[in-house]
Parts: sequence; structure tokens; C-alpha cells
Amino acid sequence: MLRVIGLMSGTSLDGVDAAWLETDGETVGRAGPSLTLLYDPALRAELRRILDRAAGLAPDDPALLDATRRLTEAHVEAVRRLGEAADLIGFHGQTILHDPAHRRTWQIGDAGFLAEALGTPVAYGFREADVAAGGEGAPLVPLFHAALARDLPKPLAVLNIGGVANVTFLGSDGTIAACDTGPGNALLDDWVARHTGRAFDADGALARAGRADEALLAKWLGHPYFARPLPKSLDRQQFHALLGDLADSTPADGAATLAAFTARAVAACHLPERPRRWLVTGGGRHNAVMMAALGVALGVPVEPVEAVGWQGDVLEAQCFAYLAARVQRKLPLSLPLTTGVPGPMPGGVVANPHPH
Repeated sequence: MLRVIGLMSGTSLDGVDAAWLETDGETVGRAGPSLTLLYDPALRAELRRILDRAAGLAPDDPALLDATRRLTEAHVEAVRRLGEAADLIGFHGQTILHDPAHRRTWQIGDAGFLAEALGTPVAYGFREADVAAGGEGAPLVPLFHAALARDLPKPLAVLNIGGVANVTFLGSDGTIAACDTGPGNALLDDWVARHTGRAFDADGALARAGRADEALLAKWLGHPYFARPLPKSLDRQQFHALLGDLADSTPADGAATLAAFTARAVAACHLPERPRRWLVTGGGRHNAVMMAALGVALGVPVEPVEAVGWQGDVLEAQCFAYLAARVQRKLPLSLPLTTGVPGPMPGGVVANPHPH
């Protein structure tokens, strides 16, 4: 077993999750300490600006280089604060553009700097090989979910509600399939920030005070994305223009509509068979309105992953620890039914610190 620290900064742009895990890339051993280091507000605001213009950015853009340096330093700080010895680090970086249709995915972060600063090999570049082979490059969590859920009854769905929501389907016959279901928290977070100045809708309080607009929901669910079969993936900004449809809505009604949209988009996903249970991870599981809407839309038990002893706040960071071990062992990171690649696809690169 390797001692690995996984690092993840998701599409919600809130900060860095760091988690220590024992794993050989096939089985999951002991889970150790974890933490979240929030980005300072100036870095978060700069990353949000970069997202809006990423498609036209040059790799040597000064603002991008500065943000990359500050982002990587935050990851160094997160590992140092964790204070645990590791054989390997899994560094996802910050996604600023995801466009698999044009075989492009872009995660910023300086793995070489991270390896030098910490004196530890760093696995990174998890998505590029998948996208280059014609895959969606996302989601990459399914193999980790399958390892964690090895002894749980199937069919089972594991839903991650981050900025974008994605599902891992684990079938009774051993099938592992996945896709992005649609917006997770990103649209709701942007709406809440615009109208209240807060970063997110804590416990769904704003959504609970409003009423969802059924006509808008019907219109939005007619988007071609929802008719596509899995596997499929999204960029955080793909549905951002929908916020314009809420121009006449109150803040509460807009929040209620967006929370309902996340839940119904999940229910619209065409899975190989109906899961008997849904386990929910990511920040969205803390939104009681969203969780209740999922229960209604799905019609089967919907529970946070803590119900089976998993750690929902750091599950993705643990995943990139697991995938880092797979990178080092040259094991596949994705499968045809998780990303659409032609066959099981290894990927990633390891940056080694210079010997001193």
C-alpha cells in the first residue's frame, strides 16, 4: 500500500481539499486526516474571471500565470497543514475549460513546483489522455466509487453534487457507467452570490422560501444535453446563460427553480437500470431542499454518503489519491461506459522532485 495525499479543487472554486489515503490503486485501505483550505477571496474572484474568458486565453497570459502560481502555493500550504508523510501526491489542479467535443480540457496548476516544494512525486494530468482518445475526460471518480462500494448492494448510484453534478452507476452485473447529469451547485451559487452576496445557499434556506417555476423547468429540461445517452460531460459554464431566464424571478423563486433543476436533471439521466439506492456526496448534500427534491424525483432512498461511512466532504480528494496510485502503476483511470473512451484508458504523468 502507498501513502498518498489527494488534492482536489472543484468547479465551485471554494478552495483545496486534501486527504491522506492508503491505497494500491485497486483496493482502498485506511483513510487518514483531511482538511479544506479555502482560497482567499481575491484568488477566488480571479479564478472566476479566468473561467469566463478561458477559451480565448493564451497559456502565457500574465493573469493566468499569476493565478496558477497562487493556486499552486495554496496546494502546497494545504499539504503542509495536513502534516502527514506521503509517498505520492495526486494533484488535479483547477479546471478552467472542459471542451471534450474539441478534444480539449485544461486544468491549471504547476505540478513541478508542487513536487519541488514538497519533495514528493506528484501525479497530475489525469484527464488529457482520455480526451485525446475521444473520451469525455469526466467524470473520473467511478473507479474509486466502485472500489469503495465493493460490498454494497447493487444496483447503486453515487451522485456527486459539486459545481457540476455527476453520477456513478454500479450495476448488479458489475457494470460501471457514469456521466455528468447537469448543473450541480454552480448556477445556484452564482444566483445566490448575485442577489445576496453570499457564496452559496446554506441549507437551502433561500430556495425553501421560494417556489420553483414549472414552465421554466420544462423548458430547461428540453435542452438537447438531457436527451444524450451516457457517457457525457459538461463544462461548468455550459448552462450559465439560463440565469437570464430568471430575470423576472425573486431571489427565492430563482433559488427554488435552480435547486429543482439540479434534482430533475439527475432524474432525467438514462441509467442502464433503476438504482435501488442513491448515495450523495459533494456540497449539494448539505442543501436540504435539493436532497428533498432528489427524493421526490427519484422515488427511492436518497442519503448522504455518510450513511455508509464515507467522508463526503473529501471524497473527491481521496479519489485523486487513489487515481494517483493508478497513474504510478499505469492502471486505467477511465472506461468506455464512464467517459466514452474506446477501451480502458490509463493516463496521467508523474513529476518527480530533483534529487538533492
